[in-house]
Amino acid sequence: QKVQCENLFLQMRSMLARGTHRSICSRNAPLVHVTVDAVDSAVRCLTLNQPTSLNAMTQDMGNAVESAVNSLSMLGPSELRAVVVTGSGRAFSAGGDLDFLEERRSDTPTNNSNIMHKFYERFLSIRKLPVPIICNINGPAIGAGLCFAMAADVRVTHDASKLGFTFVGLGLHPGMGCTHTLTAVVGEQVANRLLLTGDVVSGKEALDLGLVTASLEDADAAMRYAFKMSRRIAAQSPLAVRATLRTLRRSMDIGLDAALQREADAQAQSYASGDYVEGLAALRSKRRPAFMGT
Repeated sequence: QKVQCENLFLQMRSMLARGTHRSICSRNAPLVHVTVDAVDSAVRCLTLNQPTSLNAMTQDMGNAVESAVNSLSMLGPSELRAVVVTGSGRAFSAGGDLDFLEERRSDTPTNNSNIMHKFYERFLSIRKLPVPIICNINGPAIGAGLCFAMAADVRVTHDASKLGFTFVGLGLHPGMGCTHTLTAVVGEQVANRLLLTGDVVSGKEALDLGLVTASLEDADAAMRYAFKMSRRIAAQSPLAVRATLRTLRRSMDIGLDAALQREADAQAQSYASGDYVEGLAALRSKRRPAFMGT
């Protein structure tokens, strides 16, 4: 069992490394695209669209998410009633872009704190959508990728998917609000386990832990499930749904801003550490890190 866990750990880290070479991504493909559901035109699907990089999260992708959110938010209750968020290709998102993470080493803690806070805000802008967000975690969701999924109102996945908040294995404090949102969703004890160990769990275990509301047999089934749920929401009173959603989000949002600032500051300090240098080196060479606590 221990060997299997270590192999999975290395596999996920290797996946993140492979997922962060922007040079292999198509420069012509939109980083995010929005489509209209063929069954219910009031349901939209927002897709992270860099499959060759496993949808690694970049500043440009964050800008694209924010732009899509602004456009969708202009639609009225008769035009927009639910949004499905997913990833293209075999991953939801392998997490932070490695080039971006490398650049943080050469910047100051003050600048890095500001940069990270703005980075979070771009992706977390999806919470400004006035309609329910159903996140279909169609494949691996690692690090910041899973944090992005936590910003949704409901999450679904499939049994073979892999989910993990792997920050500490990189020598990095968790970010993008997950120290707040994860605790609110699964409770303090489960959040502590996932954030302090960096464990990567299957879709089935994610369901048992309460990270998702459903884990289906495969990615296609999960996508169908997400759309069926969205259509059920779209069939309800749009004004009542929007008002209920505002009420439900209020409890989640209380304390989120403070958590984001704390995370940005703590990540800025992590970037200056020897452990972070070792974590990046291990990621690049696809080996387990040997942290010295410096």
